[in-house]
This record gives sequence, structure tokens and C-alpha cells, in this order.
Amino acid sequence: MNQPSIGLVFPGQGTQKAGMGEVWRDTPSWKLTESLSEATGEDLSELLLHTPAEQLLRTDLAQLTVFAVGVVAHAEMMRRDVLPGTVVACAGHSLGEYTALVAAGALTVDAAARLVAARGRAMRDATRMREGTMGVLVAAPLPDVTELVRELRDEGAELWVANVNAPGQTVVSGSAEGIELAAERAPSIGAKAIRLKVAGAFHSPYMAPAADALRLALRDTVFAPAHLPVVANVDARPHGGDGDWPELAARQLTSPVLWEQSVRTLTEELGCRRLVELGPGSTLAGMIRRIAPAIEVLSVDGPDALPTDRVTRGVHDDAGREGR
Repeated sequence: MNQPSIGLVFPGQGTQKAGMGEVWRDTPSWKLTESLSEATGEDLSELLLHTPAEQLLRTDLAQLTVFAVGVVAHAEMMRRDVLPGTVVACAGHSLGEYTALVAAGALTVDAAARLVAARGRAMRDATRMREGTMGVLVAAPLPDVTELVRELRDEGAELWVANVNAPGQTVVSGSAEGIELAAERAPSIGAKAIRLKVAGAFHSPYMAPAADALRLALRDTVFAPAHLPVVANVDARPHGGDGDWPELAARQLTSPVLWEQSVRTLTEELGCRRLVELGPGSTLAGMIRRIAPAIEVLSVDGPDALPTDRVTRGVHDDAGREGR
């Protein structure tokens, strides 16, 4: 019997929590934390096991830890050879795109880790240059949110759509004043505003200095010439070895994360009937169930959550293994 096509998805910053590496500590794949520490200059074992939650709010550390858990989870799943279906594509939410590139065979773990470290530092520096924040508008349709943002910008507010996460869940980004105005006007479009505890206005023009810094790191990064498709945040399109990943990755910092559209690309265009979330928590699973309720979703946030069926490999799986 043919196994269903599977998409692997990876969460981003905001899913980190203290001690989130503990569940993976006794797996053989935990040894990846050693090479990640060497590549980034940070003690990933210490960060994943003993660092307080308050410290993990720091942008660069949050991104490294979420990335590390994702690659350990993926490596352990592949080592056990236990995925019920054929992996045909990958995607990641914001920072998670780098874990997706590793899983797809586009980047080695060490190369991706160096980029994640550079990205986190660049974003942290950008927030110091220009303070900003983010908020979620819940329940309103995207066109109404987009129109509200446009109106507020016409009035002089610095505000942009940052994440299109799911129906009725849109994140906006900009100045503290812009987010406050959006919260005040939210009831006019039937929305509820929730302010986020973040260090800056991510996925907005405020991150332009970070994009410039990241381009320098990307210039020296080698991407595999052939790999599984990765659905990019910036255009929700699948890109294989012919994709301009240095440009896609740099643009991602100042562009909206088109997550809802990316899930539709995975499930409708690429035919994924199951999506497997690898990393801390189950944030993406909640979004996916709102976007595509008929699709089976499995969240793997620890070894006990790994499936037990044997993997059916696709033609690109060897590239994925080499990419690790």
C-alpha cells in the first residue's frame, strides 16, 4: 500500500522554553549539540538544559536553541527510520526555515548553524538601532487587517503585516506607537489585539540592517545544487536547487512570513497529506489545523512522540542525509 506524501515543518522563535533539550539528552542524536557549539561559539548543551527562560528571550539565543532542538529531532527521526510516508517537501516558520533547509539537504547542519548565529546577532543589533515591537490581530480576515494597516500608515504610523499565520491570525510589526494604534482600532474590524513580548519589529523594514548583515554571511555559504523543495516564507513557493536561497533568506527578514499560503502550497500543490512538526511545542500544528483541517498533523517535541512506522524514502532522501 502506498504511503502518503509528507511535509516536514519546523517552528521558529517564540517556541523556546527552559530545559527543552532534556527530553532529547539521552538520544544518540544529542551529540549534534557538540558540533553546533563548535560552529556557533555557544554552549548549546548548557542553553538547552540549564538556561533560564528569561535569558532565552534574547533573540540570538532563542533562535539557536529552537534550531538546535529541530535538527536533533530530525536527526533522531531519520536515525530511527520511522516516518510513515514519503517526505516530499519541507518548510519552516521564520527561523524554522533554516532547519527546513537542513532537513531538505540544502545546507549542512554546521553551515545552517553559523547562519542562524549570524542572523540572531544581526537581528539583535537591529533592534538596538531601532526599537519596535509586534502584536497579533485575532479573528479579523486578512484583507481587513491589511486595509487597517494601510490606513494607519497613511496617517503616519509605522506598521506592517509581519506574519500571515492562519485564518484569523495575523501578526503586525512596527513602532510601539503603531502597534498601540492597531490595538485601539482592532475592534473596528472585529479583531482582538494581543501584544507580543518580543525584542523588535521583526519581518518589517526595521530589520533592513539585519538583512544587510545577513547577506554578508550568506555570500560565503554553499547551498546544495539539488535538494528537496523548501517552501519559502517570502513567496510561499517551493524552491529546490534552482532557488536563490541567499536572496530568499535575506528578504525574509524584512518581508511577511506567508505561513498560511505555505501550508496550502504543501497540502494542495505538493500533495502532502501528513505534516510532521519537529521542534519544541506544537504551535505550528495549531495553525495547520485551522488552515487545512483535513490534513493529519503530528508534533514531535520529544522522542516519545516519534512515529513507529518505517519510513518510505523518496528519491531525494539521500540528499537529505548528506545535508545533515
